[in-house]
Parts: sequence; C-alpha cells; structure tokens
Amino acid sequence: MKSAMSRRQFLSIVGAAPLLAHFQLLGESHRHKIRDVQCMVLSGDRTYTLVKITADSGIYGIAEAYGTPSIGTKEQILELKPWLIGKDPLGIDAIYTYLGRGGKSLSGTRTDGSAHMLMRAASGIEMALWDLAGKLLGVPTTTLLGGAFREKVRVYDHAAPKDMLDKASCREWAEKVKSDPRGFTAHKIGVNNSNPATDKARDLGNRVLTTRELAEIGQGFENCREAIGWDHDIMVHCHWEYDLRTSIQLAQAVEHIKPLWLEDPLGVDYSGSWKRLVEASNVPICTGENLERREGFNDFIINQALDILNPDLRNSGGFLETKRIADMAEVYDLPIATHNTGSQLNTWATCQWAASIRDFIACETITGRGGWMDQLLQIDGPYIEGGFIRVNERPGLGVELNPDVVKAHLAEGEAWWG
Repeated sequence: MKSAMSRRQFLSIVGAAPLLAHFQLLGESHRHKIRDVQCMVLSGDRTYTLVKITADSGIYGIAEAYGTPSIGTKEQILELKPWLIGKDPLGIDAIYTYLGRGGKSLSGTRTDGSAHMLMRAASGIEMALWDLAGKLLGVPTTTLLGGAFREKVRVYDHAAPKDMLDKASCREWAEKVKSDPRGFTAHKIGVNNSNPATDKARDLGNRVLTTRELAEIGQGFENCREAIGWDHDIMVHCHWEYDLRTSIQLAQAVEHIKPLWLEDPLGVDYSGSWKRLVEASNVPICTGENLERREGFNDFIINQALDILNPDLRNSGGFLETKRIADMAEVYDLPIATHNTGSQLNTWATCQWAASIRDFIACETITGRGGWMDQLLQIDGPYIEGGFIRVNERPGLGVELNPDVVKAHLAEGEAWWG
C-alpha cells in the first residue's frame, strides 16, 4: 500500500512534462508567428470539427476539436482567432495554459470560467499546434512529446451481434469479425445490446436492473465470448446510467468472460461510489471520457477510484495536458486507454499521441469500416492493419486531408478551407 501524499505534493511531482524548450534555442531570425486559424465542419454519422493553424511561413497544422455534440465549438475557436494571431506557434504550453485555465479575454476582462467553457476549443487548437510544431521543426509529433514507446497502437471497434441472446447470431458476428481485413481483436459492446428492452426502464429514470435483466446480460456476453474465443478482448460499455449496487451486480454478471474493462457504469463525476465499485469488482473499471484537465482526474487517481483512465483528447486538454494526466496515473500504476468518436484524423492523431505514453492499452475508433471516413486522410500504406495503427515517422502528424473526400462531406454552409 503506497503512503498518502498531499494534493500539493502530488501535483508538484507530476508537473514536469516534455516541452519544446531545447527547440526554442532557434535564433530570432527563425521565429514563427501564427498567421491564420480556420475551422471546417464535416457531416456524416456525426459531425467533425476540423482545425487548421497556419504560420507566417505558410506551413500549417491540422487537428480535430470535438464534433457531435459540437454546439459552439467552431464559434469558440474562431472567437479566439484574433488573440492567437501573431503568437509563437511553438509556445504551445503557454498558449494552452491561457486558453484552458482562464486569463484575460480579448476585451481585457477576467474570464476565470473559461476553463470549462473553452476546453473543447482549446484542445483542438492545442493539437493542431503540435502538428504545426512538428512540421516546423522537421520531426514527428510523437518525438516532440518525448519519443515513442511503441511502433504501433492498438485500436478497437464497436462490433456487436444483432442479438446477443441468440448463439447463432453471435457466431455470425464472430465469423464476420475474424474475416475483417483490418484485423480488430478488441470490441466494445454495450450492455443494452444484450436486451434493448432494458432501455425503456432507464428512459424513465430507473437506474436499477432486475434479476432477469442481469441474467440476460451475463448470458449475452457469455455467448459472445463463446463465439469469439479468447484471442479477442471484449469491453463492456455503459453510459453512466446505473446506481452503485447495480454497477457492482453488473460487474459480477460479466466477470466470468474476463472483460478488458467495464466502462462508465456510474455518473461522470468523482464520488466515493467509484472507489467502492473498484474495491468490489473483479472486472477492471474504466472511465474518464468527459473529464477535463488534471483536475478532473485528480480525485479518481489519488483515491484509486478507477483501474483504467479513459480520456478523450478533445475533452481533456489535448496532447500535453493529457500526457500530464498519464504521468499522474503512472505514479499510481494506472494505465491509459482513449475514448475517441472522432474522424479518421482524430483517430490517427490520438494514436500518435498514444505512442508517447508508457502504459497504453488501446484507442477506440468508429472508423475502419471501409467507408468514406477511411479515405479522409492521405496515408501511405494501410490505415488499420492487424488491429493496429502504425506510428508516423514524418514531420508532425504526418498526414494531409484528402480534398475530394472532404468537399463531398462538408456540413451545410461549410466551405473547403484551401
């Protein structure tokens, strides 16, 4: 059992992270300034908010801010544009700290609440700056973040049988998964897939599962395990809909199929119930996609109230802030996975970031289905191979958008940014 430490001591230990300091030794004649900030929204099964930041040299970086639900994200980024123009694009930490933690607004008034209001905008801007920095300095973004711990990053899909209580349906699903040329070997399956009828109770606010519902959930996941075998991992997916006792019972109902984790059974924010769940469950507990910055994860980590951190880079603060979160987690031997419902661009970017994290499990993706989204980026070689995305060796994130695909899927009123 590790000895306790104060909040101040803990944060002081993990405050240091890889920065661009040694690259800042470039002479004054090599200094760059931000010339332009642009946004573009794509529309498909979801919306996708893309960000482009251009330096005075014409070199640019791209990334993705949060899409669905994307209300206000584009507007916030463009509202920040006048403040960003003229800034040094290599001063990423200073820029992010201003955007993510408050400061003075463009009109000069104090904006202490901006940390919450602007986090999705700040995260997208921050990640685009890392792509730009890598291109300006001629090295991969992963290198700037401290170097790669791995050459490829595992990704997982959302495949599930049509009817988990039907063994024939589960076998059909398993055959399809195993024949997929992308080679996924990890699959997130929602609890509701076992019996969609249980949705009706939760729609009315009921956070309790009946004995029969728990039995059907257990049987459904057992059918999946029997069909897919033990060479594939299964994640059990919730949406913050259960109370504590039901969450414990749910963990017990699925523990025999050895899930990689049980995700988001309790409410989003920290409470002592998360700690009680972790202590009672034989299944690893995973959460974090809606948490922001180190402060959002702090109580979960210090109180050992989760087993796996699951940040979404578009929510948590981008590359450097989330790397700092991973550093905090490492003090307590807690690994990282990443939530990701973004486009191919955000999936690729998240995997480049994930290569710089020591204890990383897998990255979620809704791509890899063979549709237009898999052609959004210009990539040399296969996109997903053997259930992994390779780590880039080119400057920045190492990818460019495919203009034809982007233009064909622009949201109403949007234009290609050129």
